[in-house]
Amino acid sequence: MSGIFETLSGAAGARVEGKSAQNIANFNAAIAEQEAKAQRARAGFAQKRQAKRAAEITSALTAKLGAAGGVGSPVALDLGAEQAAELELEQLLIGFEGEVLAGQAESQAELDRLAGRIAKQRGKTAARAANVQFGVELGTLALGTGLFKGAKTKVAPAGTFKATTGMSQTQFGRKFLTGF
Repeated sequence: MSGIFETLSGAAGARVEGKSAQNIANFNAAIAEQEAKAQRARAGFAQKRQAKRAAEITSALTAKLGAAGGVGSPVALDLGAEQAAELELEQLLIGFEGEVLAGQAESQAELDRLAGRIAKQRGKTAARAANVQFGVELGTLALGTGLFKGAKTKVAPAGTFKATTGMSQTQFGRKFLTGF
């Protein structure tokens, strides 16, 4: 798509710059997605580690209560149940924090992709603007140098178009727009 006109106008560079910015943003998005997976994996490992620690704590508590002779008492049962609930809550919290961090990384990935699409669109828009500006400059230069000096600016008399093409200007316009 980058012909000589686009090269001279600088449009090709603007398109390439936009596409490069999109590629960089897509790369950053891929990294953020990997970070999300890593956060979930870290949370899973931390939950397993905490579950082992919870089992150790529960065993130690049961052993201490047994040594004290209070395993069958209602207070010991309440204490054991409360300890188990706290340990379970801690495990759930670890999982929740992991999901929150993973969600943040996934949101960042989506923002990076969006920024890439916007950068690519800006590149296209800058390329179009460069082409228009270059065309205007060429036209101005051509007029200023007298390139069109001998050209007649009179409009052909009515009926001339139909006589040369065999159809009216309106018919020609309709056919041109519909693809002949």
